Amino acid sequence: MSLLKLSKKGNELIKLYEQMAAEGFDKQDGSRATKENAYNSFQLKKFRNVCRAPIIDHKTKTVLDYGAGGSDWDAPNFDPITGNSAKKFFNVDKVYTFEPARNQLGKKRADCVVCIDVLEHIYIADVPKVVEELFSLSKKLLVVNVACYKAAALLPNGENAHITVRSPDWWKGVFDTISIKYPNIEVLLICSTSFLSGVIFEKYKSNDWESSTSFTNELKFYHFKPN
Repeated sequence: MSLLKLSKKGNELIKLYEQMAAEGFDKQDGSRATKENAYNSFQLKKFRNVCRAPIIDHKTKTVLDYGAGGSDWDAPNFDPITGNSAKKFFNVDKVYTFEPARNQLGKKRADCVVCIDVLEHIYIADVPKVVEELFSLSKKLLVVNVACYKAAALLPNGENAHITVRSPDWWKGVFDTISIKYPNIEVLLICSTSFLSGVIFEKYKSNDWESSTSFTNELKFYHFKPN
């Protein structure tokens, strides 16, 4: 698939993130992350136990890691208890990675699309088209975590690297609205309100609303601390 057409500011942001990945970046506390440590952590790791059952239950064999950063699905010790890689932990065969800041531009439809700590980096005018692309690339399941707090990292222009910080309810509204066009894609939406806490909304497909006998759709979520 072709690269999504972003706004002018959206494309400018990608250039800034490319610079950060290549050169490192300053932090709010005055320290600096080297290029070796710039966006190299595998953020899905802290949500692994939340995401495992949905990924396995959907008999997921292919995954697209959208905004993968430096994630390595083949590296050991993704799960510290078993020592398994992410591929083995989730029992998947193939992982595709999309990371424009590292010139990984290939996108392939997959059983599951994983998007962890990405959307808060998207310019607000581009959020709807990026979220819709996430849905369009998924065959079965969409697993998303959005950070709803300021980042430690700063952009090269001095602004905070989390440029679209909104509440969990705001993000749930975005996904609910777009999910109507993709009624059979199940969504697991995690909204982190700090690095170690947040809320997980009950996974759903918009088709569930139509098949319900009720007009009311309750907003169901629970608080979490990742492990």
